[in-house]
Amino acid sequence: MRFLGNIVWLLCGGLVVGILWFVFGLLWCASIIGIPVGIQCFKFGVLTLCPFGREVKVGTSFASLLLNIIWIVVTGVPVAVVSAVIGLVLCSTIVGIPFGIQFFKIAQLALLPFGATIE
Repeated sequence: MRFLGNIVWLLCGGLVVGILWFVFGLLWCASIIGIPVGIQCFKFGVLTLCPFGREVKVGTSFASLLLNIIWIVVTGVPVAVVSAVIGLVLCSTIVGIPFGIQFFKIAQLALLPFGATIE
């Protein structure tokens, strides 16, 4: 069932948001200082391509708080807005509600990605 859910997810907008994560990852990796941020973008890009059957645990630390603040200002808002808009569109249909909920989770993750781990 996870396989089928992930295939439908890609067709319902998951591919667009996954590509967005990878583009931002490449932009962050353009500088040496941004490489750790870019690597985190790549991790969440892979998660966005296949979200069903995975869980994200959010952790907290002072270093991740600082990185999250920088992330929100520079990159987090566009990814979160795109994910939330796709989630709203999908939640307008009964069949799309589970996918819309996943997009809201991705939008939340897009605002605070640092300190989070994928299981």
